[in-house]
This record gives sequence, C-alpha cells and structure tokens, in this order.
Amino acid sequence: MDFSFSNLIFLLFLLLFLQPVLAGRFFGLRREQAIRAIERSRGSRVITMIHRQEKRSLFGMNVSRMIDLEDAQSIIAAIKSTPDETPIDLVIHTPGGLVIAAMQIARAVEAHPARVTVFVPIYAMSGGTLIALAADEIVMGEFSMLGPIDPQIMGISAASIIAARDAKPVEHVSDLALVLADVSEKAMAQVKAGAVEIMTPRLPRDKAENLADTLASGTWTHDYALTVAEARDLGLPVTVGIPPDFLDLMKLYPAPVKQSAVEFLPFDPPGRKMM
Repeated sequence: MDFSFSNLIFLLFLLLFLQPVLAGRFFGLRREQAIRAIERSRGSRVITMIHRQEKRSLFGMNVSRMIDLEDAQSIIAAIKSTPDETPIDLVIHTPGGLVIAAMQIARAVEAHPARVTVFVPIYAMSGGTLIALAADEIVMGEFSMLGPIDPQIMGISAASIIAARDAKPVEHVSDLALVLADVSEKAMAQVKAGAVEIMTPRLPRDKAENLADTLASGTWTHDYALTVAEARDLGLPVTVGIPPDFLDLMKLYPAPVKQSAVEFLPFDPPGRKMM
C-alpha cells in the first residue's frame, strides 16, 4: 500500500472525527456498569442528571448544559417506568435551568410512591434545588451546595427588579420597568406556589410557605451557595456523606480535557520506601 502524506492527513482527520464518539461510548459503558452496581447494592433505581461542560462535535467545541425540557421528558419517563415499590436514587449535578422543566421533574419526584433520595455530590443550584425540595431525603457531601430558587427575568433577579421599582415614585418609573416588575411578581408567586406544592406532602403548609418564601424572594444573590448547615437550619431533610460508589460514578462524567491551574501528585506517605 502506498502510504503517502495525504493518507496520513486523512487518517489523522478520521481519528479526530471519531475520538469524541469513541470516548463517549467508552464512558457510557463504564457508567452503565457503575449504575447497575449501585442499583444492585441499594435495591433502587438510579437516575442521573449531570450537567458538565461537554466537548462535542468534530472540532471538540465545548457545550454547556442546563436543565431543559428534554431532561424533564427523560426523567419523567424513567420515573414512570419505575415500579411503585422501588426507591429512586436521583443524582443531580447542575447549575439550574428552565423553571418549567425543573418543576415538571420535581412534580414527578414528589409523585413517586416509594422513597426518593436526591444525591448532590457537588452542587445543585436553582432548578436543581427546586427538584431536591421534592425528595424524601437530600444527601450532600461535606462541601456540597444548594442554592436559592428565585426566578431570573432577562438575567436579572426578579426580586431586585421589584425592589428597584418600589424605590422611587411610580411616575418616575419607566413603562418597561413597570412591565418587568409585573412579570417578576408573577414569576415569584408561581415559583413559591410550586415549591409549596411539592413540599407540603412532607412539611406542614406554614413551614413549606416560609421555606419557599425564603428561597424564592431574593434573600441572597442567585448564585449564593447554601451550605449543609444552612440547608439544615432551613428545615431541609439533609444527610451528610456521599457514598464512595456515587463519587466514583461522578468521575465517569468527565469535563473537557484542558490545562488546569490545579496540580497535585498522588499522596506518598513519609518514610515510604521506593520499590
């Protein structure tokens, strides 16, 4: 076979094209094995929603993921196909996303007859927290984070839009600001009502309303990290301690390969002899 420079370029191009596909298939098989092992050990149905920045396509472009209606459709289908007596372990790693999609998932979680446990290995912000509110138990790591569920209008906190409108006489407020404030009030009322709906089966209504108001009314900035201690103080059913098999599963959802500013070597105990 005449192996020319053009053939070499073609092979390199083919490898570049196939590498993301082959890597995705490899990690997909590993994830399937890890999920089956967890399901056998816990007697549960494992569902994951992991949103990392993924490298896809021919040229390895990064694609950011958030909660969307496709996620809602997939998770609802998984929950509905789970027998009523089978517990569900839902692993969430997400910055948030569409309120309507998060609310659909939360309602499906709340409606499942058996116990539903939400695992938060690293963070479940915004819509991720809304889904966690519907669970019977939230399992977090020592440094895991939840977040506020206050709605955002055009990337701005609904609570801040309302506060800006109320800060001056109405005659000095533009029509656009008044419209945005009206939409903000409706959005906050809808999120609060939805949160109360999914929490009342497990909490008294007055406590559910207080918790929903705290999380959805702009008490903090939208990216505020609610710690384990703060989540417990709010009355959330939080348990600390992510099982090792769930942490191992997270490693099978790799972020794109890139140069990190953080480097470290495997720990070598003092006094260990070199072989």
